[in-house]
Amino acid sequence: VSRVKKLNISHISARYKLLTGFRHFSTSKQWNKALVLGVYENESTDSIDFTGTARKFDEKADGKISQLLLTVKKPLKCGKTRTLHAVDPEFSSVLVTCIGKRGEGYDELETVDKGRESIRAAVAKAVLQLRELGENEIEVDSCGDTEASAEGCHLALFSYDDLKAEKSRKPAVRISCATRYSQDKNSMEKEWRKGAILAEGQNLSRRLMEMPANLLTPTKFAEIIKEQLADKCEVLVRDKDWAESMKMGSFLSVARGSVEPPVFLEIEYKGRQSDSPLALVGKGVTFDTGGISIKPSQGMDAMRGDMGGAACVAGSLLSVSKLQLPVHVKAFIPLCENMPSGSATKPGDVVTAMNGKTIQVDNTDAEGRLILADALCYSEQFNPSLILDMATLTGAIDVALGAGAAGVFTNSENMWNKLQKASVRSGDRVWRMPLFNHYTKKITECQLADLNNIGGSRSGGACTAAAFLKEFVNNKNWLHLDIAGVMSNSGDVAYLGKGMSGRPTRTVIEFINLMSKETKN
Repeated sequence: VSRVKKLNISHISARYKLLTGFRHFSTSKQWNKALVLGVYENESTDSIDFTGTARKFDEKADGKISQLLLTVKKPLKCGKTRTLHAVDPEFSSVLVTCIGKRGEGYDELETVDKGRESIRAAVAKAVLQLRELGENEIEVDSCGDTEASAEGCHLALFSYDDLKAEKSRKPAVRISCATRYSQDKNSMEKEWRKGAILAEGQNLSRRLMEMPANLLTPTKFAEIIKEQLADKCEVLVRDKDWAESMKMGSFLSVARGSVEPPVFLEIEYKGRQSDSPLALVGKGVTFDTGGISIKPSQGMDAMRGDMGGAACVAGSLLSVSKLQLPVHVKAFIPLCENMPSGSATKPGDVVTAMNGKTIQVDNTDAEGRLILADALCYSEQFNPSLILDMATLTGAIDVALGAGAAGVFTNSENMWNKLQKASVRSGDRVWRMPLFNHYTKKITECQLADLNNIGGSRSGGACTAAAFLKEFVNNKNWLHLDIAGVMSNSGDVAYLGKGMSGRPTRTVIEFINLMSKETKN
């Protein structure tokens, strides 16, 4: 028994080492090289509308690509593919993917850049098909937008199978940009690297969200983030005693039901000197049972992802630091579990937040707002130019928006416009929700305390949760992102596999990038 136990621990430990980095490639492995080429949607059955790279490759191959494609009289539609073999001695497979209509751009009704999204989806499908064919080294056409092409590839190839046996894992694939026909290879490689880094940030978020809660405790989360960000950021790991000294009674009231000690992470990235950093705050409930107001057992395993806000903050900082953006960012992540026990907070208990406001906790499953309350108060001490928090906060936002967009509540029209602009570029949409005083009244009309942690009814649940958070923010540039509806992907986003999505990490990175340019100017 002891030998088996030892082997199991070793098995988990070996897998755990894979959680924070890319897999290494064996130099002795035989690599099969494949190529992805893009074509535009074209109704003609007499010609093919190639991308620049695809056209030059077709010329090099003496027109074999166009000849083979034209033998099938049905033109390729957006997202459809053709796989060709024996057209070039360098590549065992050449996959042609349709990236949509030439010249597509911003769609006002869809609030997305259709051209970029089509490229992401088309190349994602292509590399996945080639991986299924056993190809493990793939050159990918930039398709007119190198960054979007890189994002699609790297996001599509992500899989969380670190805890599975070797034979059950997805094979490793090396991806590179097909720059050989470009006149400006350096620029193309730079854009490819940027796209890969954006995807890397989101993939870190996905990996953290997928990890089982017994492996990703608050303490383990802090260890992983320290390892990931130590090179570029200062990471401070605060313990329970520190939280008590800061009078974070709201945060600690959630943690008290678990044997796992709470952790408060404070992370700083200094890409420039500033007295007013951008503040990021992320909800870090590493497992949420609901506490005494316990959730139904069906689907509760997905509550390992209830630290999605914290994961997206970590992923954003990883990419921001690797891109070396000229911006000053402070991040604040309260980490704990929400568990039922003899020491857990009970419905009707009253707790005191860091700013002195008292809170009647009528539902212990509305815990995210309790830990964010103290984190938001603490972030205000650093005179931030803006505060952006992310949280898988309410099921109500999922009912309202589903997986179509993250809900955004903000007191700043200017900040909303910038975030929406960032989402158009990333393809990961956001939608503005109301912060009316109507909702504030729902949580300030309280029998025992200054505030109630629920609004009294199911109506407008996402809005009353945001109104609650507003009571702990003085900053005039505050954005609250309720990401519960986009927490997981079940086929809604073509270039993300099923599972935890890591959304909206890339939108937040793009937003920080926009803010860094504005500050620099």
